[in-house]
Amino acid sequence: MCPMPSAESTPASVREPDSVRPTREDAVAAAGSELIGGPLGRRALLGTSWWTPVRVIALVAIGMFALGLVQKAPCYNGAWFFGASSQYTHACYSDIPHLYQGRGFVDDLVPYFDKLPGDMEYLEYPVLTGVFMEVASWLTTGSGSIQHQEQWYWMVNAGMLMVCAVVIAVCVTRTHARRPWDGLLVALAPAFALTATINWDLLAVALTSAAVLMWSRMRPVAFGVLLGLATAAKLYPFLILGPLLVLCWRAGRWREFGKALGGASVAWLVVNLPVMLFAFDGWSKFYTFSQERGVDFGSFWLILVHNTDNPPSTETVNTLATLLMLLCCGAIAALTLIAPRRPRFAQLAFLIIAAFILTNKVYSPQYVLWLVPLAVLARPKWRDFLIWQACEVAYFLGIWMYLAYTTSGDAHKGLPTDGYHWAIGVHLLGTLFLCVMVVRDILMPDRDPVRQTGDDDPSGGVLDGARDVFVLGPAARTGQHSAHFEGPPLVRWGAGRQTGGSLSANE
Repeated sequence: MCPMPSAESTPASVREPDSVRPTREDAVAAAGSELIGGPLGRRALLGTSWWTPVRVIALVAIGMFALGLVQKAPCYNGAWFFGASSQYTHACYSDIPHLYQGRGFVDDLVPYFDKLPGDMEYLEYPVLTGVFMEVASWLTTGSGSIQHQEQWYWMVNAGMLMVCAVVIAVCVTRTHARRPWDGLLVALAPAFALTATINWDLLAVALTSAAVLMWSRMRPVAFGVLLGLATAAKLYPFLILGPLLVLCWRAGRWREFGKALGGASVAWLVVNLPVMLFAFDGWSKFYTFSQERGVDFGSFWLILVHNTDNPPSTETVNTLATLLMLLCCGAIAALTLIAPRRPRFAQLAFLIIAAFILTNKVYSPQYVLWLVPLAVLARPKWRDFLIWQACEVAYFLGIWMYLAYTTSGDAHKGLPTDGYHWAIGVHLLGTLFLCVMVVRDILMPDRDPVRQTGDDDPSGGVLDGARDVFVLGPAARTGQHSAHFEGPPLVRWGAGRQTGGSLSANE
């Protein structure tokens, strides 16, 4: 057993290690590279030309995003406007054009302040997303037919969301400094391209990805501000503070967590407080709508409701879903404290968001966007990532074919209810599969692709290579904590940016 060097005992003059190349570490990535000429050779010169990893990945992200726009062409050219089921049979549905008129943007109504005609009294989105929607309406031409304006509105939003997509890819590329090519997984993710313009989720995902990058750069206040803004755009990002709390507890990094929490709270209040004070009913609509919304598409609760003579009420489902989520939170906290080596921040961030998705009473197809960047940082293994993406693409097709079936009348074109249940099951199993692989990496750190190449926690910021101060279970009894845990013979732990890293003995 080779003892793991500590950050304190390593000379600062050690040379910075080379970047990890997936085509040398990952068999699937190496096989896929044959399409463009094969893996990079040992003498390949990287970073010596304009074609840096960040620029290459940004361009690939733009290209895949453009392919996603092309996939929506049948809807743009008519399916959004003519025929109830054609937008489903072409799998090109988007909320964006429909809500231009449905949420009063065509009539210049002010979100949250002006009541809407119809069943939805106020805009049911968080404030920062509402601002995003409003800015896009300002950039939309107010002349021509409603169809023409809705087409423009979708295209303007698509342009703004493309910027968010590039930000996500770039942030993931730069978060793990020695693993820039992992960002290619985000750029090439098929479910990412297919769902990017269904709704406005990319705004929150971009802010969350930027927040994780700031934490990796040891900037807890900037992390907190960006995470607070992300939470002002979508509710889910605040959940990341939970595992971060437990990680900082294990490492004794209370000051940094306090800065992050303070920054998040202030940023969220700056965005929300003005609307909360002057238009409380409109501001609170997102929260009341989420609470009152019944069991909906994509969740295991829907399978239960469809196969039960006496389905549970919405209130009962809310209670049970909350209890399940709390159990998952407790399990993740326990895992964090008993793991033989402190889990990486990205691993726990992925697990907590995945738990929320799996236990929630609704799963819209664009929710996969929440997980893509975190999945890449948590387990940058091409095989596992592509298996999960295949499951999500299957669900993407399944929900639209099911809606085509329910809206096509007696023709019944599409996927019946039982078939849709199988699609939900595929989505759930794919997400669970990736969760199991991440948990295995936490319990068996020598299997973690990131740590196999000598890093500790490159997205962990102040947690990277830090000593533990509070541990439970066998690790506490043996004194094998964090960067001082002894790894297997072929892996030298805790190399990270402080030590310069060490690859296996075969390198």
